[in-house]
Amino acid sequence: VTSDGRSLNARDHGRERDSVTERWLSPQRLVHYRSNWYLDTWCHRRRALRSFSLDRLHVVAVEGDAKEVATEKLDRHFATAYGIFAGEPKYTAVLRFTSAAARWVADEQWHPQQESRVLEDGSVELHLPYSDPRELIMDILKYGAEVEVLRPTPLRQDVAKRLRLALETYDRH
Repeated sequence: VTSDGRSLNARDHGRERDSVTERWLSPQRLVHYRSNWYLDTWCHRRRALRSFSLDRLHVVAVEGDAKEVATEKLDRHFATAYGIFAGEPKYTAVLRFTSAAARWVADEQWHPQQESRVLEDGSVELHLPYSDPRELIMDILKYGAEVEVLRPTPLRQDVAKRLRLALETYDRH
């Protein structure tokens, strides 16, 4: 990581596709999130703000001057959606937790702009902004039968599909 305003030529090994991509990056800031370090950057290849896990990034060369992005723009992009997957929120997840799970959920902050309300039966309804569902789905799955995705439908369907696949794994053994 360069602190002198220089850009980087780097190779990123993406976990999801298990492929290496060469990128020209203008580093903006380092972020420590869930025991990992991430580099928030301007990606010249995508012409967009992106975040890269440092353990998956190999710097090939330090290049020319880095593009500077205003802190307000970085915050708007990286801090408004759910988890490490950034971007302006496109959706709002509506989750209903059972009264048993509500005791834990009530003390958790899933997102700074979350909205929650306690229902008559003691369950909790949580509204969360997100743009990319991957990390949100992992957090939902931690609660198993103690949570139901009410909206949006594609998120509900994805969580249901993953739960069915998990059940198939257990049914095979």
